[in-house]
Amino acid sequence: MKIATSSATFAREIAAGDLTQLDWLDACANELEVDGVVFDVAHFPRLDGEYVAQLKKVVCDLGLSIAAVDARATPDEPAFALAVDLGAPLVVARAPASSDDARAWGTFADQTKAATSHAKRLNVTLAIRNVPGTLCPDVADLRRLAKDVDSAWLRFALDAGSPFEASDDRSLAKTSIAFVPMPDLGAFAEANDAVARDAIERLARFRGFVVLEGAAATAQSHAYHAAVRRFTTIRTNALESSAFV
Repeated sequence: MKIATSSATFAREIAAGDLTQLDWLDACANELEVDGVVFDVAHFPRLDGEYVAQLKKVVCDLGLSIAAVDARATPDEPAFALAVDLGAPLVVARAPASSDDARAWGTFADQTKAATSHAKRLNVTLAIRNVPGTLCPDVADLRRLAKDVDSAWLRFALDAGSPFEASDDRSLAKTSIAFVPMPDLGAFAEANDAVARDAIERLARFRGFVVLEGAAATAQSHAYHAAVRRFTTIRTNALESSAFV
């Protein structure tokens, strides 16, 4: 398991101009002590080749890895193009909002199938995240989508807070990146957060990037760093316990 942070966690500081993308990358390496980063498409001040190349070089210089580009919405070609320019292996996307229209799922599956064909051409994998209020709110819907699309270029961006068992090898085998939402980073760092602990334990055997996703309204570097340390401790204890030996 490797730990990553998304620029979405620091959206408030970025929007206020208190934090640039370059500042955020420096903080990830030197304050937060994470292994990788997820670039949210909403936080690019510009997309010209020179700037994107600078970001890629800074990531390399800081010893970080680019875990993914987060498209925030349904997958689109600009997000894939950005992933190629950055050297990101994944584009994380979401299903459309839930709908009573009986045709909505079929349309979404067809769009995802087309997106995976585009992903294959570019050698960038598409990972759909299960999010409440969308057509894919839980893990079962991700599995249904994978069956309908039937492409090796479609993977899961698993929300570890959603119900699934640690023994659910089918879901973990298709997961390329996982998210652990933490509404209050400070509370997690200081308290016995059973929900977060259970999510971490479910991912004990997962080898990909896990994104600690704090709420932008409460995220601060010191709280995030403390949360990373506690996350690491919980995971170490889980791996050393008899259940994971």
